[in-house]
Amino acid sequence: MNIRMEHDTMGEIAVPADRCWGAQTQRSLENFKISGERQPQEIITAFAYLKEACAIANARKGKLTEQQAHAIAAACREIRAGKWDGEFPLVVWQTGSGTQTNMNVNEVIAHLAASQGVPLHPNDHVNASQSSNDTYPSALHIAAALSVANQVLPAAERLAAAFARLEAAYPDLIRIGRTHLQDATPLRFSQEVSGWRELTAAPCRMLRAALEELCRLAIGGTAVGTGLNAPADYDGAVCKELRTLTGLDFQPDKNKFHALTSKDALVFAHGAMKALAANLMKIANDIRWQASGPRCGMGELHIPENEPGSSIMPGKVNPTQCEAVTMAAVQVMGNDAAIGFAASQGNFQLNVFLPVSAYNFQQSARLLADAMESFRTHCVEGITPDVERMEENLQNSLMLVTCLTPKIGYEKAAECAKKALHEGTTLKEAVVSMGLLTEKEFEETVRPEKMV
Repeated sequence: MNIRMEHDTMGEIAVPADRCWGAQTQRSLENFKISGERQPQEIITAFAYLKEACAIANARKGKLTEQQAHAIAAACREIRAGKWDGEFPLVVWQTGSGTQTNMNVNEVIAHLAASQGVPLHPNDHVNASQSSNDTYPSALHIAAALSVANQVLPAAERLAAAFARLEAAYPDLIRIGRTHLQDATPLRFSQEVSGWRELTAAPCRMLRAALEELCRLAIGGTAVGTGLNAPADYDGAVCKELRTLTGLDFQPDKNKFHALTSKDALVFAHGAMKALAANLMKIANDIRWQASGPRCGMGELHIPENEPGSSIMPGKVNPTQCEAVTMAAVQVMGNDAAIGFAASQGNFQLNVFLPVSAYNFQQSARLLADAMESFRTHCVEGITPDVERMEENLQNSLMLVTCLTPKIGYEKAAECAKKALHEGTTLKEAVVSMGLLTEKEFEETVRPEKMV
């Protein structure tokens, strides 16, 4: 392997000649051979937004020349376009401040600028007016906000819209309700689907509220929150550029001592994603229970048959999309615990659990967005009710007796239901045989369409 020698404050180190990173990235590669999970690509993209905004702000504050700022910005645009993905090899399990990833980005940018004839120092120029202690928390928030705004929310909104279409398609279909996994009173199928729609839509409102907090950035706090080595109003200038670059309303966190050490906004935002995951678990379970069968289950819904379900049972088809959603939900719930623990570890002026927080948050965002897209296109949009099965179960339900309570009282109604159950008769037969109502009175009273 061809090498070149790079140096940092600890001396020289050999770096592969065909790579754009420098000494500090190489040291991290050699010192942290821990598992294989790399820094999320979303974090690298966020750094590329941040470094470009910082460069422009530095030029306007007189800390970089226009040429230097343009060279940094050009490199950042190439990084965001994915041209240099292989130059960011560092694992999650490194320094808890993310310093080595910040320097990885600085070194690559400096190398790319030098290749275009603009010599830059990764610390003095690319990292001007910055510290890893304010850049990684800022990149963490930028990445989280972009993922929520551009991935999770659009996927959730499309899924909610799919449920709205299913809701509108069957406005008059009545089915039996179920509580405690037992028969309950009737409801319209559209009413049940409206619940699924709102289970998807409600966490979106929570995520939008969380976006405001995620858009508060630590940038400008530098090492401990005092803003040492950063020009006046630098934080505002950086955020102004970020708003232009991303379209999101990034603002400086007014208290940098809070911003550097607290990850409460990330906990809040991920909590909303956990709420979405919990609701998706409920929806997927409802659908797979109601689609169970085809002959010996509930069988009230038909879902798309996408692939064979068994390697031994011919003809078996399983609710695989529902299963994928529920597994994704479980992972998001686990990630939420990790993020909560990590956020509790802010010691003095810095939280040093940043990369693991980024890794878990971004995995949750990707999982939710992808799972909702797959669930919508391969399951929800193909759901149809088994109208005959729903009608049969509706008419066979003993809980229709509930509407008789005003006429015959709770205890007599319960006696009728138990009699029908134990004797294997219909509810009408039980009520009439007990002399509580005539057949005509029963039919006039027990009208499912009036019970919904």
